[in-house]
Amino acid sequence: MASNGVTRVLVTGASGYVGAHVVQQLQKAGHVVRGTVRSTKNEQKIKPLKELCPDAAHELELVEADLQKEDGWASAVADCSHVIHVASPFPANNPTNEEEVIRPAVDGTMVILKAAVAAKVKRVVLTSSFVAVASFTKSGTFTEKDWNTGTNESPYNKSKTMAEKAAWDYVNELPDDSKIELAVINPSFILGPYLTSTKSTSGDVICQMLERQMPALPSISMPCIDVRDVAKAHVIAMTNDEAVGNRHILLSKNLWFQEICVILATEFKAQGYNPPTKVLPNFLVKFAAFFKTDLKQLVPQLDADIKGDNTRMREVLKIDPIPIEESVIDIGYSVIEKGWVKKTPKYKGRPQEETQENAVVDAAVEEEK
Repeated sequence: MASNGVTRVLVTGASGYVGAHVVQQLQKAGHVVRGTVRSTKNEQKIKPLKELCPDAAHELELVEADLQKEDGWASAVADCSHVIHVASPFPANNPTNEEEVIRPAVDGTMVILKAAVAAKVKRVVLTSSFVAVASFTKSGTFTEKDWNTGTNESPYNKSKTMAEKAAWDYVNELPDDSKIELAVINPSFILGPYLTSTKSTSGDVICQMLERQMPALPSISMPCIDVRDVAKAHVIAMTNDEAVGNRHILLSKNLWFQEICVILATEFKAQGYNPPTKVLPNFLVKFAAFFKTDLKQLVPQLDADIKGDNTRMREVLKIDPIPIEESVIDIGYSVIEKGWVKKTPKYKGRPQEETQENAVVDAAVEEEK
């Protein structure tokens, strides 16, 4: 049996950006971990997961399960006391029909919750998003009491909001003899290092910046958080009773795209990279949006300064976030080392010193002991 009365934890989407960090921190804390992947035959995805924690007391168990199919989830959840549901579909491109994103997110969440109830799981920690709290189309400071009610939202934003609402409705309406505990994590724009080769949206953005795919930047602001803090929040919420029945906004600091690029330029310009640091006038962004669909969805966000109240993150989950400037640098090195951005002749790599990642993981382990 692992620590804090946790027998076995199921982590959905174990090979993903966040999921891999959750698995690693759980293993380092001594928990028995079972992760879901779409295929256990994909060696490219499986090998990095098996190597996340070489000294783990319990070997990582991997099982096949697909959010869009009910088959496999009963056995995946069997004998688990806790479930951390990280997996969620994220489209590479905007779909022609938004239901292609919304339905798998909502239905997948319901499949997990129903399987958890049937297996008499104690608690489910659900990965939602800050986009389920706030619309990024108008400035403001948002708390966990807020919901995104924007009318001009992307399919992904709608999917996260609807999936979380469906989860709360389902759990709150369960009869007393079937009750399970639910805690929700609402991370903002996630930065920091990769443990696997599953690229996230933030990774795509950083790649575009390092490769200077954009000559200048739109006036976009993003509340940001480190992926290691996101994983830590899930692990803590799994056993912290104050987390039950609550949402938790995760953010460290707001950064404008220009600020992100200045951080990247300071670290990587001497290594042969030239990220843009000038801001494109809004009228030019709007004009370009007529020709580029990926810019069109950014237009409503121009100049919006979105902030969130991270009191619960700090006071309930006791997370003092990693400085986001470090997170930007770490994801920069990650996308280069993963081969998503070509190494230049001047590239020297990360300085040889103990990484922040190790320090954060070790701190999470100490809290669990």
